[in-house]
Amino acid sequence: MIELTFVGADGARKTVTAPEGTSVMQAARDHDIEAIRAECGGAMACATCHCYVDDADAGKVGTACEDERDMLDFAETELRETSRLSCQIRLTPALNGLTVHLPDAQI
Repeated sequence: MIELTFVGADGARKTVTAPEGTSVMQAARDHDIEAIRAECGGAMACATCHCYVDDADAGKVGTACEDERDMLDFAETELRETSRLSCQIRLTPALNGLTVHLPDAQI
């Protein structure tokens, strides 16, 4: 199991575990993280699973592909250098301890 922590816009933290290979989006849905709406279910067809990877973990996660960057343009919240679609981040042992910050709203 991979451990990851979600940090809400209000600073509240929730640490959860998920099986290797699970997307960050699915881990959020499995643990009732309401800030990740994921309306398309992980098909990279919306931006309602937008998140910010913690600066300390950004190098471990890698960069978004061109299609993901294009979809991020539809995010309702501020884009940052560490913005990612949580459906595109697959949990691996290297990401154990990952911290993901959540935007204040997903529309």
